[in-house]
Amino acid sequence: MEPVPGTPYGVVHLDVPPVTSGLAVGALVAGIVSILVSVLVICFGAIGSGGTGVWAAGAFTVLSGLTGAGAIVAGLIGLRQIRRPAAPPAVRFTGRGLAVSGISCGGAGLLLSLLGLGLALLLSLT
Repeated sequence: MEPVPGTPYGVVHLDVPPVTSGLAVGALVAGIVSILVSVLVICFGAIGSGGTGVWAAGAFTVLSGLTGAGAIVAGLIGLRQIRRPAAPPAVRFTGRGLAVSGISCGGAGLLLSLLGLGLALLLSLT
């Protein structure tokens, strides 16, 4: 408790516990979704017959690419939010591991979906 000069009153600063960053959690969820959708891309690319498999793989590649890119962006913004210093009465954020995992899952999902699309295109040519 700090006394306020010239008055009989004092100011109390409450300790606010750290909060898990919502951006970090969202990045992890979007990264996992990106990996799951990229598995669909690989399945449609490997199993799809004719041009139908390539079209389906392409459509799911767009979905997986958007979720993967969103996971990477949300993870980077979440890391920035977590690193930012906060004064004692302000809210501090945690969840660095969640943000890093979201970035890596988003990148892996993006890479897997592009590999699945390449597989679909390669198998449609033969």
